[in-house]
Amino acid sequence: MSLDALLMPFQFGFMQNAFFLAVLVSVPTALLSCFLVLKGWALMGDAVSHAVLPGVVLAYILGLPLIVGAFFAGMTCALATGYLSYNSRVKQDTVMGVVFSGMFGLGIVLYVSIDTNVHLSHILFGNMLGVEANELWTAGLISLAVSAAIALKWKDLVLHAFDPAQAQASGLPVAWLHYGLLAALSLTIVATLAAAGLILAIALLIAPGAIAFLMVRRFGAMLFVAIGVCMASMIAGTYLSFFLDSAPAPTIVLVLTALFIVAFVRRLILTRRASMRAVAAGDAR
Repeated sequence: MSLDALLMPFQFGFMQNAFFLAVLVSVPTALLSCFLVLKGWALMGDAVSHAVLPGVVLAYILGLPLIVGAFFAGMTCALATGYLSYNSRVKQDTVMGVVFSGMFGLGIVLYVSIDTNVHLSHILFGNMLGVEANELWTAGLISLAVSAAIALKWKDLVLHAFDPAQAQASGLPVAWLHYGLLAALSLTIVATLAAAGLILAIALLIAPGAIAFLMVRRFGAMLFVAIGVCMASMIAGTYLSFFLDSAPAPTIVLVLTALFIVAFVRRLILTRRASMRAVAAGDAR
């Protein structure tokens, strides 16, 4: 294949916007994925991503910006999950399953009850190749705000993720950190609506952190590795989708899945080698 053919995707305006959006979205999703993996909040990311659907539909009905409805729906899901889990004997993962499935069902009912030209697949699966300038600005501003907040408070968030009791004893505003992380999660999902949609956004919020967790041992390095993995995967997936004639979002998820498998196999090999060296050292003694 010639160089001109390889560079062909970069010659089209819609592909340039898709690559630009991939770079913008990759940073906050990667940073958040590290904290979600550490806190065991994978289902929370799934819940919030599904729960924004009724907010998007209601915002469309009321003539409001979709970002407003999506954010408030995501926060409603997070707050409802926290309230129900704290005030009942039902475990949090069960509560999240009930809340997000209920809100997702409500969103579907609202969607089919209105007459609109907006295709549901664009909301569910994203539309990177049709992203507009206002969506790029929205994603960029949200990415900047979320990334800056995490960069300023990442040490406090790490302590809160590892040991909430110690964080509270140290005088940290635990409640603000908890709900601030949920707000950042909701905003980031809004930023990924155009890139991955509601259903596939969960991969961007979990896979980069999981891959980085398998590759490094220090959390600071984990953050940078997650950003690199997420950005490279999104650019590669968007690039490959052009030649495969596939949608960018599912292709990105496949790239992330392949990288996770590679990282998992690598960790297994390293662990086995370390065990063999330990056994050999024990026998030598």
